[in-house]
Amino acid sequence: MPDRRVVVSGASGLIGRALVDSLRADGYTVTRLVRHEAQAPDEVTWAPGDSPLDPQVLAGAAAVVNFNGATIGRFPWTPSYKKTLVWSRIHPTQTLARALRELGDEAPLFVSSSATGYYPPDAHGRTFDESGPRGDAFLSDLCGEWESAATASGVRTALLRTAPVVHRDGVLKPLLLLTKLGLSGPLGRGTQVWPWISLEDEVRAIRHIIDRGITGPVNLTGPERATANDLGFALARRLNRPYVLRAPLWAVRLVLGKDAVEALLANDTHVVPAVLLESGFTFRHPTVEDAVAAAV
Repeated sequence: MPDRRVVVSGASGLIGRALVDSLRADGYTVTRLVRHEAQAPDEVTWAPGDSPLDPQVLAGAAAVVNFNGATIGRFPWTPSYKKTLVWSRIHPTQTLARALRELGDEAPLFVSSSATGYYPPDAHGRTFDESGPRGDAFLSDLCGEWESAATASGVRTALLRTAPVVHRDGVLKPLLLLTKLGLSGPLGRGTQVWPWISLEDEVRAIRHIIDRGITGPVNLTGPERATANDLGFALARRLNRPYVLRAPLWAVRLVLGKDAVEALLANDTHVVPAVLLESGFTFRHPTVEDAVAAAV
């Protein structure tokens, strides 16, 4: 039987830190895979893409959670940075998948990151559950490669199609900047549908997946549909700023860059957490207003 231990790669990121804290608070032992020389008893050094990982590091764990990947929130996405976005996800996932494959039937549950960017971004508000099609945009292709690298392990695998996290260090980061600069208003037409999730529900959903051994794609998104206007207005209200003037396209491009404009304005996809809801998961923050209030 697996013990109360979880192995986490990418534990220094926003979601990784929160998950590690949550697991430890409930008495789990966490093993963190780190790139630097191990400096704490819970750290194990690895070099994904350069050398294999000893499968015994993963043996006996309840789950292996993979959070690796350079942030998509850094702009602009130059050709060089796009390569970084790809390989910072693929190399670690492949390294973990190979080690898990060697453990065979005794392998822990593999919980590997993906994103709602898997789905077509310009779907004009169409609704997708986990059976929805993959898009043909850069992020869609990236998520497809990422998921394929994970399922190549041949072990039980959950694919976390995570929405942008409503947090000061998540999707709110660029929006906070715009709001504080007095550019608080609709981005583009403002009615485009944005997937979202609170950080607390993200962590609780991952715990839910581990506890129940859920496999396959899982949409980690809030249950209620929200538009860019819904999120922007909720944030402006919390910061006591007006949400009146439409943000000029040139200003958004000046502050955030061309790629940010495309990411913020072209996305129009409603992604529903069907698997989570069908498995009995309940959200602490069921609306985007709840999520913003918790974050700000």
